[in-house]
Amino acid sequence: MTTKPLQGLSLIGQTPAAPSGMLFHAQNPATGEALDPPYHEAGDEDMDRACRLAAEAAPVLARTSGKLRADFLRAIAARLEAIAEAIAARMPQETGLPEARARGELARTCGQLRLFAAVAEEGAWLDARIDHGDPERRPAPKPDIRSMLQPLGPVAVFAASNFPLAFSVAGGDTASAFAAGCPVVVKAHGAHPGLSELVGREIQAAARERGLPEGTFALLFGAGSRLGAALVRHPAIQAVGFTGSIAGGTALMRLAAERPQPIPVYAEMGSVNPVVLLEGALARRGTAIAEGLAASVTLGAGQFCTCPGLVLAVDGPAYRDFRAVLSARLAALPAAPMLSLAMAEHFQNGIAAQQVCPGVEALVRGSAGAGHGAPVLQETSADNLLAQPRLMEEVFGPSTLLVRAESETELVQVLKALPGQLTATVHADEAELAERPALVETLAKMAGRVLFGGFPTGVEVGHAMVHGGPFPATSDGRSTSVGSAAITRFARPVCYQGFPDTLLPETLREGNPLGLMRLVDGERRR
Repeated sequence: MTTKPLQGLSLIGQTPAAPSGMLFHAQNPATGEALDPPYHEAGDEDMDRACRLAAEAAPVLARTSGKLRADFLRAIAARLEAIAEAIAARMPQETGLPEARARGELARTCGQLRLFAAVAEEGAWLDARIDHGDPERRPAPKPDIRSMLQPLGPVAVFAASNFPLAFSVAGGDTASAFAAGCPVVVKAHGAHPGLSELVGREIQAAARERGLPEGTFALLFGAGSRLGAALVRHPAIQAVGFTGSIAGGTALMRLAAERPQPIPVYAEMGSVNPVVLLEGALARRGTAIAEGLAASVTLGAGQFCTCPGLVLAVDGPAYRDFRAVLSARLAALPAAPMLSLAMAEHFQNGIAAQQVCPGVEALVRGSAGAGHGAPVLQETSADNLLAQPRLMEEVFGPSTLLVRAESETELVQVLKALPGQLTATVHADEAELAERPALVETLAKMAGRVLFGGFPTGVEVGHAMVHGGPFPATSDGRSTSVGSAAITRFARPVCYQGFPDTLLPETLREGNPLGLMRLVDGERRR
Protein backbone atom coordinates (compact mmCIF):
# COMPACT_ATOMS: atom_id res chain seq x y z
CA MET A 1 0.00 0.00 0.00
CA THR A 2 1.42 3.39 -1.04
CA THR A 3 1.37 6.04 1.67
CA LYS A 4 1.23 9.76 0.97
CA PRO A 5 4.06 12.00 2.21
CA LEU A 6 4.02 13.10 5.83
CA GLN A 7 2.56 16.57 6.33
CA GLY A 8 3.77 17.51 9.82
CA LEU A 9 0.34 18.74 10.91
CA SER A 10 -1.98 17.73 13.76
CA LEU A 11 -5.07 15.75 12.74
CA ILE A 12 -8.29 17.25 14.05
CA GLY A 13 -11.57 15.75 13.00
CA GLN A 14 -11.20 14.86 9.36
CA THR A 15 -8.84 17.70 8.42
CA PRO A 16 -5.24 18.62 9.28
CA ALA A 17 -4.68 21.61 11.51
CA ALA A 18 -3.45 24.87 9.98
CA PRO A 19 0.35 25.32 10.02
CA SER A 20 1.68 27.19 13.05
CA GLY A 21 4.84 29.16 13.59
CA MET A 22 6.26 26.71 16.15
CA LEU A 23 8.24 23.86 14.60
CA PHE A 24 10.23 20.85 15.77
CA HIS A 25 11.90 17.89 14.09
CA ALA A 26 12.16 14.26 15.02
CA GLN A 27 15.77 13.20 15.49
CA ASN A 28 17.43 9.92 14.65
CA PRO A 29 18.87 8.87 18.05
CA ALA A 30 21.53 6.68 16.44
CA THR A 31 22.96 9.42 14.22
CA GLY A 32 21.65 12.72 15.62
CA GLU A 33 20.20 13.54 12.18
CA ALA A 34 17.11 15.79 12.09
CA LEU A 35 14.30 14.09 10.19
CA ASP A 36 11.86 15.70 7.79
CA PRO A 37 9.22 16.94 7.71
CA PRO A 38 9.22 19.64 10.37
CA TYR A 39 6.24 19.27 12.73
CA HIS A 40 3.97 22.15 13.61
CA GLU A 41 3.04 22.34 17.28
CA ALA A 42 -0.69 22.46 17.96
CA GLY A 43 -1.78 25.78 19.40
CA ASP A 44 -4.45 26.47 22.00
CA GLU A 45 -7.09 26.93 19.28
CA ASP A 46 -6.19 23.56 17.73
CA MET A 47 -6.43 21.82 21.10
CA ASP A 48 -9.73 23.51 21.92
CA ARG A 49 -11.22 22.55 18.55
CA ALA A 50 -10.15 18.91 18.98
CA CYS A 51 -11.70 18.76 22.46
CA ARG A 52 -14.94 20.46 21.42
CA LEU A 53 -15.36 18.06 18.51
CA ALA A 54 -14.71 15.16 20.88
CA ALA A 55 -17.39 16.48 23.26
CA GLU A 56 -19.87 16.64 20.36
CA ALA A 57 -18.96 13.09 19.30
CA ALA A 58 -19.20 11.59 22.79
CA PRO A 59 -22.99 11.09 23.04
CA VAL A 60 -23.10 9.68 19.51
CA LEU A 61 -20.31 7.17 20.21
CA ALA A 62 -21.91 6.22 23.52
CA ARG A 63 -25.00 5.05 21.59
CA THR A 64 -23.06 2.97 19.06
CA SER A 65 -23.31 -0.79 19.25
CA GLY A 66 -20.52 -3.05 20.36
CA LYS A 67 -20.57 -4.51 16.87
CA LEU A 68 -19.85 -1.14 15.25
CA ARG A 69 -17.05 -0.38 17.71
CA ALA A 70 -15.57 -3.81 17.00
CA ASP A 71 -15.72 -3.18 13.25
CA PHE A 72 -13.94 0.16 13.76
CA LEU A 73 -11.14 -1.40 15.84
CA ARG A 74 -10.63 -4.26 13.39
CA ALA A 75 -10.52 -1.80 10.51
CA ILE A 76 -7.76 0.17 12.26
CA ALA A 77 -5.76 -3.04 12.70
CA ALA A 78 -6.20 -4.00 9.05
CA ARG A 79 -5.21 -0.55 7.83
CA LEU A 80 -2.06 -0.56 10.00
CA GLU A 81 -1.08 -3.95 8.64
CA ALA A 82 -1.52 -2.57 5.13
CA ILE A 83 1.12 0.13 5.79
CA ALA A 84 3.53 -2.21 7.59
CA GLU A 85 6.38 -1.32 5.22
CA ALA A 86 6.05 2.40 5.89
CA ILE A 87 5.94 1.75 9.64
CA ALA A 88 8.96 -0.57 9.48
CA ALA A 89 10.89 2.15 7.60
CA ARG A 90 9.99 5.15 9.78
CA MET A 91 10.01 3.68 13.28
CA PRO A 92 13.74 2.72 13.32
CA GLN A 93 14.67 6.19 12.02
CA GLU A 94 12.86 7.94 14.87
CA THR A 95 13.59 5.52 17.72
CA GLY A 96 16.82 3.64 16.99
CA LEU A 97 14.88 0.40 17.42
CA PRO A 98 15.48 -2.33 14.82
CA GLU A 99 13.05 -3.15 12.04
CA ALA A 100 12.26 -6.51 13.64
CA ARG A 101 11.08 -4.68 16.77
CA ALA A 102 8.87 -2.44 14.62
CA ARG A 103 7.22 -5.43 12.96
CA GLY A 104 6.82 -7.29 16.24
CA GLU A 105 5.30 -4.30 17.99
CA LEU A 106 2.95 -3.71 15.07
CA ALA A 107 1.69 -7.29 15.46
CA ARG A 108 1.15 -6.72 19.18
CA THR A 109 -0.68 -3.45 18.53
CA CYS A 110 -3.02 -5.05 16.02
CA GLY A 111 -3.58 -7.94 18.40
CA GLN A 112 -4.62 -5.47 21.11
CA LEU A 113 -7.03 -3.75 18.76
CA ARG A 114 -8.65 -7.07 17.86
CA LEU A 115 -8.79 -8.14 21.51
CA PHE A 116 -10.78 -5.03 22.42
CA ALA A 117 -12.92 -5.49 19.32
CA ALA A 118 -13.92 -8.92 20.63
CA VAL A 119 -14.57 -7.50 24.11
CA ALA A 120 -16.76 -4.71 22.75
CA GLU A 121 -18.71 -7.08 20.53
CA GLU A 122 -19.28 -9.74 23.20
CA GLY A 123 -20.55 -7.15 25.70
CA ALA A 124 -20.02 -8.89 29.05
CA TRP A 125 -17.70 -6.05 30.09
CA LEU A 126 -20.79 -3.83 30.46
CA ASP A 127 -21.53 -5.72 33.72
CA ALA A 128 -25.31 -5.58 33.19
CA ARG A 129 -27.22 -6.20 36.43
CA ILE A 130 -30.97 -6.52 36.91
CA ASP A 131 -32.86 -6.67 40.19
CA HIS A 132 -36.54 -7.15 39.43
CA GLY A 133 -39.01 -5.18 41.46
CA ASP A 134 -41.57 -6.67 43.85
CA PRO A 135 -44.54 -4.36 44.55
CA GLU A 136 -45.89 -6.87 47.12
CA ARG A 137 -42.79 -6.84 49.29
CA ARG A 138 -43.36 -5.68 52.86
CA PRO A 139 -42.76 -3.51 54.76
CA ALA A 140 -41.85 -1.55 51.57
CA PRO A 141 -42.22 -2.43 47.88
CA LYS A 142 -39.01 -3.38 46.10
CA PRO A 143 -38.19 -1.12 43.10
CA ASP A 144 -36.98 -2.44 39.74
CA ILE A 145 -33.29 -1.45 39.42
CA ARG A 146 -30.96 -2.10 36.49
CA SER A 147 -27.34 -1.01 36.05
CA MET A 148 -24.53 -1.11 33.49
CA LEU A 149 -21.24 0.56 32.66
CA GLN A 150 -21.40 3.56 30.35
CA PRO A 151 -18.57 5.53 28.67
CA LEU A 152 -17.05 8.48 30.50
CA GLY A 153 -16.64 10.72 27.45
CA PRO A 154 -13.56 12.18 25.72
CA VAL A 155 -10.26 10.62 26.81
CA ALA A 156 -6.85 12.30 26.51
CA VAL A 157 -4.14 9.75 25.72
CA PHE A 158 -0.44 10.56 26.13
CA ALA A 159 1.68 8.47 23.80
CA ALA A 160 4.71 6.73 25.32
CA SER A 161 8.26 6.95 24.00
CA ASN A 162 9.38 3.38 24.68
CA PHE A 163 6.53 1.62 22.85
CA PRO A 164 5.99 3.83 19.79
CA LEU A 165 3.11 1.65 18.59
CA ALA A 166 1.71 -0.51 21.41
CA PHE A 167 1.49 2.34 23.97
CA SER A 168 1.13 5.17 21.52
CA VAL A 169 -1.41 6.55 19.04
CA ALA A 170 -3.27 3.27 18.46
CA GLY A 171 -2.04 1.57 21.64
CA GLY A 172 -3.89 -0.02 24.52
CA ASP A 173 -5.27 3.21 26.00
CA THR A 174 -6.74 4.31 22.68
CA ALA A 175 -8.07 0.84 21.84
CA SER A 176 -9.75 0.38 25.22
CA ALA A 177 -11.26 3.89 25.14
CA PHE A 178 -12.71 3.31 21.66
CA ALA A 179 -14.07 -0.07 22.77
CA ALA A 180 -15.80 1.62 25.71
CA GLY A 181 -17.40 4.16 23.35
CA CYS A 182 -15.20 7.17 24.14
CA PRO A 183 -13.68 9.68 21.70
CA VAL A 184 -9.90 9.98 21.96
CA VAL A 185 -7.58 12.97 21.72
CA VAL A 186 -3.97 11.78 21.51
CA LYS A 187 -1.00 13.92 22.46
CA ALA A 188 1.73 12.43 20.24
CA HIS A 189 5.18 11.87 21.70
CA GLY A 190 7.68 14.40 20.40
CA ALA A 191 10.30 11.73 19.69
CA HIS A 192 8.35 9.89 16.97
CA PRO A 193 5.91 12.29 15.25
CA GLY A 194 6.29 10.76 11.78
CA LEU A 195 5.29 7.31 13.00
CA SER A 196 2.43 8.91 14.95
CA GLU A 197 1.14 10.66 11.84
CA LEU A 198 1.25 7.43 9.83
CA VAL A 199 -0.85 5.65 12.45
CA GLY A 200 -3.17 8.58 13.11
CA ARG A 201 -4.11 8.90 9.45
CA GLU A 202 -5.26 5.27 9.41
CA ILE A 203 -7.44 5.76 12.50
CA GLN A 204 -8.88 8.89 10.89
CA ALA A 205 -9.66 6.99 7.68
CA ALA A 206 -11.25 4.05 9.52
CA ALA A 207 -13.54 6.44 11.40
CA ARG A 208 -14.50 8.29 8.23
CA GLU A 209 -15.32 5.05 6.36
CA ARG A 210 -17.73 4.03 9.13
CA GLY A 211 -19.48 7.37 9.30
CA LEU A 212 -18.35 7.99 12.86
CA PRO A 213 -18.51 11.58 14.17
CA GLU A 214 -15.72 13.96 13.19
CA GLY A 215 -14.54 14.25 16.77
CA THR A 216 -14.04 10.50 17.28
CA PHE A 217 -10.27 10.94 17.03
CA ALA A 218 -7.69 13.71 17.06
CA LEU A 219 -3.89 13.70 17.05
CA LEU A 220 -2.03 16.70 18.44
CA PHE A 221 1.69 17.38 18.05
CA GLY A 222 3.78 19.26 20.59
CA ALA A 223 7.34 18.75 21.81
CA GLY A 224 6.99 20.23 25.31
CA SER A 225 4.67 20.01 28.30
CA ARG A 226 2.49 23.06 27.55
CA LEU A 227 0.11 21.25 25.21
CA GLY A 228 -0.34 18.28 27.54
CA ALA A 229 -1.13 20.47 30.52
CA ALA A 230 -3.70 22.46 28.53
CA LEU A 231 -5.28 19.23 27.30
CA VAL A 232 -5.76 17.85 30.81
CA ARG A 233 -7.29 21.16 31.95
CA HIS A 234 -9.82 21.29 29.09
CA PRO A 235 -13.34 20.83 30.50
CA ALA A 236 -14.34 18.45 27.69
CA ILE A 237 -11.75 15.83 28.71
CA GLN A 238 -13.18 13.27 31.15
CA ALA A 239 -10.24 10.90 31.70
CA VAL A 240 -6.52 10.61 30.97
CA GLY A 241 -4.35 7.67 29.93
CA PHE A 242 -0.60 8.14 30.38
CA THR A 243 2.55 6.02 30.17
CA GLY A 244 5.81 7.61 31.25
CA SER A 245 7.81 8.88 34.19
CA ILE A 246 6.71 9.36 37.79
CA ALA A 247 7.36 13.09 37.46
CA GLY A 248 5.20 13.34 34.35
CA GLY A 249 2.40 11.19 35.70
CA THR A 250 2.16 12.94 39.05
CA ALA A 251 2.16 16.34 37.32
CA LEU A 252 -0.88 15.28 35.29
CA MET A 253 -2.54 13.89 38.42
CA ARG A 254 -2.16 17.28 40.12
CA LEU A 255 -3.57 19.12 37.12
CA ALA A 256 -6.56 16.77 36.93
CA ALA A 257 -7.24 17.07 40.67
CA GLU A 258 -7.13 20.89 40.54
CA ARG A 259 -9.82 21.17 37.86
CA PRO A 260 -13.26 22.48 38.87
CA GLN A 261 -14.40 18.97 37.91
CA PRO A 262 -11.57 16.56 38.86
CA ILE A 263 -11.10 13.64 36.47
CA PRO A 264 -9.32 10.28 36.77
CA VAL A 265 -5.76 9.92 35.49
CA TYR A 266 -4.65 6.38 34.71
CA ALA A 267 -0.88 6.77 34.72
CA GLU A 268 1.56 3.90 34.36
CA MET A 269 4.82 5.22 35.79
CA GLY A 270 8.04 3.95 37.38
CA SER A 271 9.02 0.50 38.63
CA VAL A 272 12.25 -1.32 39.49
CA ASN A 273 10.57 -4.74 39.18
CA PRO A 274 12.46 -6.63 41.89
CA VAL A 275 13.71 -10.14 41.22
CA VAL A 276 14.16 -12.40 44.26
CA LEU A 277 16.58 -15.32 43.96
CA LEU A 278 16.26 -18.06 46.57
CA GLU A 279 19.22 -20.29 47.38
CA GLY A 280 17.87 -23.53 45.93
CA ALA A 281 17.20 -21.97 42.52
CA LEU A 282 20.61 -20.30 42.47
CA ALA A 283 22.36 -23.54 43.37
CA ARG A 284 20.63 -25.53 40.64
CA ARG A 285 20.07 -22.95 37.88
CA GLY A 286 22.31 -20.00 38.71
CA THR A 287 24.00 -19.85 35.31
CA ALA A 288 20.72 -20.05 33.38
CA ILE A 289 19.15 -17.38 35.61
CA ALA A 290 22.16 -15.09 35.05
CA GLU A 291 21.95 -15.52 31.28
CA GLY A 292 18.21 -14.86 31.23
CA LEU A 293 18.58 -11.84 33.46
CA ALA A 294 21.30 -10.34 31.26
CA ALA A 295 19.05 -10.69 28.23
CA SER A 296 16.09 -9.20 30.07
CA VAL A 297 18.01 -6.18 31.42
CA THR A 298 19.40 -5.28 27.99
CA LEU A 299 16.31 -6.08 25.90
CA GLY A 300 15.47 -2.97 23.89
CA ALA A 301 18.43 -1.22 25.57
CA GLY A 302 16.64 -1.70 28.89
CA GLN A 303 13.88 0.71 27.87
CA PHE A 304 10.98 -1.32 29.20
CA CYS A 305 8.82 -0.34 32.17
CA THR A 306 9.22 -3.97 33.31
CA CYS A 307 13.02 -4.07 33.11
CA PRO A 308 14.36 -5.91 36.21
CA GLY A 309 16.25 -3.09 37.90
CA LEU A 310 16.74 -4.70 41.33
CA VAL A 311 17.93 -8.25 42.07
CA LEU A 312 17.87 -9.55 45.66
CA ALA A 313 19.57 -12.64 47.08
CA VAL A 314 21.16 -13.90 50.28
CA ASP A 315 24.95 -13.86 50.15
CA GLY A 316 26.71 -17.20 49.78
CA PRO A 317 28.68 -19.34 47.29
CA ALA A 318 25.73 -19.79 44.90
CA TYR A 319 25.07 -16.05 44.85
CA ARG A 320 28.73 -15.23 44.21
CA ASP A 321 28.88 -17.72 41.31
CA PHE A 322 25.72 -16.18 39.87
CA ARG A 323 27.18 -12.67 40.22
CA ALA A 324 30.32 -13.70 38.32
CA VAL A 325 28.33 -15.17 35.42
CA LEU A 326 25.98 -12.18 35.23
CA SER A 327 28.94 -9.77 35.24
CA ALA A 328 30.62 -11.66 32.41
CA ARG A 329 27.45 -11.81 30.30
CA LEU A 330 26.67 -8.12 30.68
CA ALA A 331 30.29 -7.05 30.09
CA ALA A 332 30.25 -8.89 26.77
CA LEU A 333 27.20 -7.03 25.44
CA PRO A 334 27.67 -3.87 23.33
CA ALA A 335 26.12 -0.46 23.82
CA ALA A 336 22.89 0.16 21.92
CA PRO A 337 21.09 3.27 20.69
CA MET A 338 18.51 4.59 23.11
CA LEU A 339 15.18 6.07 22.09
CA SER A 340 16.45 9.64 22.11
CA LEU A 341 19.46 11.71 23.08
CA ALA A 342 17.49 12.94 26.09
CA MET A 343 16.72 9.36 27.16
CA ALA A 344 20.42 8.45 26.99
CA GLU A 345 21.31 11.52 29.04
CA HIS A 346 18.70 10.65 31.70
CA PHE A 347 20.12 7.13 31.87
CA GLN A 348 23.67 8.35 32.40
CA ASN A 349 22.49 10.79 35.07
CA GLY A 350 20.63 8.00 36.86
CA ILE A 351 23.68 5.76 36.91
CA ALA A 352 25.85 8.63 38.16
CA ALA A 353 23.35 9.33 40.95
CA GLN A 354 23.57 5.70 42.08
CA GLN A 355 27.35 5.63 41.95
CA VAL A 356 27.82 8.63 44.24
CA CYS A 357 25.83 6.82 46.94
CA PRO A 358 28.13 5.32 49.57
CA GLY A 359 28.39 1.55 49.50
CA VAL A 360 27.59 1.07 45.79
CA GLU A 361 30.19 -0.90 43.79
CA ALA A 362 30.29 -0.84 40.00
CA LEU A 363 30.77 -4.38 38.68
CA VAL A 364 30.17 -3.65 34.97
CA ARG A 365 30.26 -0.22 33.40
CA GLY A 366 30.50 -0.29 29.60
CA SER A 367 31.40 2.74 27.52
CA ALA A 368 28.84 4.32 25.23
CA GLY A 369 28.83 7.14 22.72
CA ALA A 370 26.28 9.92 22.49
CA GLY A 371 22.71 8.63 22.40
CA HIS A 372 23.74 5.10 23.39
CA GLY A 373 23.41 3.06 26.56
CA ALA A 374 25.90 0.38 27.66
CA PRO A 375 25.06 -2.36 30.18
CA VAL A 376 25.64 -1.43 33.81
CA LEU A 377 25.74 -3.77 36.82
CA GLN A 378 26.18 -2.44 40.35
CA GLU A 379 25.99 -4.01 43.78
CA THR A 380 25.15 -2.89 47.28
CA SER A 381 24.18 -4.48 50.57
CA ALA A 382 20.63 -4.75 51.84
CA ASP A 383 21.29 -2.57 54.86
CA ASN A 384 22.86 0.08 52.62
CA LEU A 385 19.81 0.07 50.35
CA LEU A 386 17.50 0.46 53.34
CA ALA A 387 19.59 3.41 54.53
CA GLN A 388 19.47 5.12 51.11
CA PRO A 389 15.96 4.94 49.60
CA ARG A 390 17.13 6.79 46.47
CA LEU A 391 18.71 3.48 45.41
CA MET A 392 15.16 2.10 45.11
CA GLU A 393 14.35 4.55 42.29
CA GLU A 394 14.09 3.44 38.68
CA VAL A 395 17.03 4.01 36.33
CA PHE A 396 15.48 3.70 32.88
CA GLY A 397 17.93 1.83 30.70
CA PRO A 398 20.14 -1.29 30.53
CA SER A 399 21.15 -1.53 34.17
CA THR A 400 20.38 -3.49 37.30
CA LEU A 401 21.41 -3.28 40.94
CA LEU A 402 22.34 -6.42 42.89
CA VAL A 403 21.25 -6.31 46.53
CA ARG A 404 23.22 -8.65 48.76
CA ALA A 405 21.36 -9.66 51.94
CA GLU A 406 22.83 -11.36 55.00
CA SER A 407 19.63 -13.35 55.65
CA GLU A 408 16.18 -13.97 54.29
CA THR A 409 14.80 -11.80 57.08
CA GLU A 410 16.86 -8.88 55.77
CA LEU A 411 15.80 -9.66 52.21
CA VAL A 412 12.12 -9.46 53.18
CA GLN A 413 12.78 -6.18 54.99
CA VAL A 414 13.99 -4.73 51.70
CA LEU A 415 10.92 -5.98 49.86
CA LYS A 416 8.60 -4.43 52.43
CA ALA A 417 10.43 -1.11 52.11
CA LEU A 418 10.01 -0.92 48.33
CA PRO A 419 7.23 1.25 46.90
CA GLY A 420 4.55 -0.14 44.58
CA GLN A 421 5.78 -2.06 41.53
CA LEU A 422 4.44 -3.27 38.21
CA THR A 423 6.05 -6.68 38.67
CA ALA A 424 7.84 -8.82 41.24
CA THR A 425 9.60 -12.06 40.33
CA VAL A 426 10.81 -14.97 42.43
CA HIS A 427 13.16 -17.72 41.27
CA ALA A 428 12.80 -20.71 43.56
CA ASP A 429 12.20 -24.42 43.60
CA GLU A 430 8.52 -25.25 44.06
CA ALA A 431 9.06 -26.95 47.42
CA GLU A 432 11.35 -24.12 48.52
CA LEU A 433 8.69 -21.47 47.87
CA ALA A 434 5.91 -23.61 49.35
CA GLU A 435 7.68 -23.26 52.68
CA ARG A 436 7.57 -19.45 52.38
CA PRO A 437 3.93 -18.43 51.76
CA ALA A 438 4.54 -15.07 53.43
CA LEU A 439 7.07 -14.20 50.72
CA VAL A 440 4.49 -14.64 47.96
CA GLU A 441 2.01 -12.57 49.97
CA THR A 442 4.59 -9.80 50.30
CA LEU A 443 5.23 -9.79 46.56
CA ALA A 444 1.51 -9.78 45.73
CA LYS A 445 0.94 -6.84 48.05
CA MET A 446 3.60 -4.72 46.35
CA ALA A 447 3.06 -5.56 42.65
CA GLY A 448 0.36 -5.99 40.05
CA ARG A 449 1.98 -9.08 38.48
CA VAL A 450 3.94 -11.75 40.39
CA LEU A 451 6.09 -14.16 38.39
CA PHE A 452 7.36 -17.59 39.41
CA GLY A 453 10.53 -17.96 37.35
CA GLY A 454 11.06 -16.25 34.02
CA PHE A 455 11.59 -12.52 33.62
CA PRO A 456 9.09 -9.66 33.59
CA THR A 457 9.97 -7.94 30.31
CA GLY A 458 7.39 -9.87 28.26
CA VAL A 459 3.85 -8.57 28.86
CA GLU A 460 1.27 -10.91 27.33
CA VAL A 461 -1.84 -9.23 25.94
CA GLY A 462 -4.90 -11.17 27.10
CA HIS A 463 -7.87 -11.22 29.42
CA ALA A 464 -6.05 -12.10 32.65
CA MET A 465 -3.04 -9.78 32.33
CA VAL A 466 -2.55 -7.07 34.95
CA HIS A 467 -0.12 -4.34 33.97
CA GLY A 468 -0.53 -2.07 36.95
CA GLY A 469 0.32 -1.92 40.62
CA PRO A 470 0.26 0.25 43.73
CA PHE A 471 1.52 3.84 43.54
CA PRO A 472 3.98 4.94 42.20
CA ALA A 473 3.94 2.11 39.67
CA THR A 474 0.55 3.50 38.66
CA SER A 475 -1.76 6.26 39.78
CA ASP A 476 -4.50 3.74 40.59
CA GLY A 477 -3.51 0.24 41.68
CA ARG A 478 -7.01 -1.07 40.96
CA SER A 479 -6.51 -0.72 37.20
CA THR A 480 -4.50 -2.24 34.37
CA SER A 481 -3.26 -0.71 31.13
CA VAL A 482 -2.85 -4.07 29.36
CA GLY A 483 -5.50 -6.77 28.99
CA SER A 484 -9.23 -6.63 28.43
CA ALA A 485 -9.95 -5.29 31.94
CA ALA A 486 -8.38 -1.99 30.81
CA ILE A 487 -11.70 -1.07 29.18
CA THR A 488 -13.36 -0.44 32.55
CA ARG A 489 -11.05 2.55 33.22
CA PHE A 490 -13.05 4.62 30.78
CA ALA A 491 -16.56 3.79 31.95
CA ARG A 492 -18.71 4.38 35.04
CA PRO A 493 -21.74 2.53 36.46
CA VAL A 494 -25.21 3.99 35.92
CA CYS A 495 -28.44 2.47 37.23
CA TYR A 496 -32.02 3.00 36.05
CA GLN A 497 -34.82 2.66 38.58
CA GLY A 498 -38.45 2.10 37.67
CA PHE A 499 -38.01 2.70 33.92
CA PRO A 500 -40.44 1.31 31.35
CA ASP A 501 -38.77 -1.46 29.38
CA THR A 502 -38.98 0.43 26.08
CA LEU A 503 -37.03 3.36 27.53
CA LEU A 504 -34.15 1.32 28.89
CA PRO A 505 -30.85 0.84 27.03
CA GLU A 506 -30.98 -2.36 24.99
CA THR A 507 -28.38 -3.86 27.34
CA LEU A 508 -30.91 -3.78 30.21
CA ARG A 509 -34.18 -4.62 28.48
CA GLU A 510 -36.13 -7.58 29.75
CA GLY A 511 -35.92 -9.60 26.53
CA ASN A 512 -32.10 -9.25 26.40
CA PRO A 513 -32.07 -8.35 22.68
CA LEU A 514 -28.27 -8.29 22.61
CA GLY A 515 -27.97 -11.78 24.08
CA LEU A 516 -25.59 -10.67 26.84
CA MET A 517 -24.55 -12.56 29.95
CA ARG A 518 -26.16 -10.59 32.79
CA LEU A 519 -26.56 -10.80 36.56
CA VAL A 520 -30.32 -11.22 37.01
CA ASP A 521 -31.66 -11.35 40.57
CA GLY A 522 -28.24 -12.51 41.73
CA GLU A 523 -27.78 -15.25 39.11
CA ARG A 524 -25.61 -15.17 35.98
CA ARG A 525 -27.72 -15.92 32.95
CA ARG A 526 -28.04 -15.15 29.28
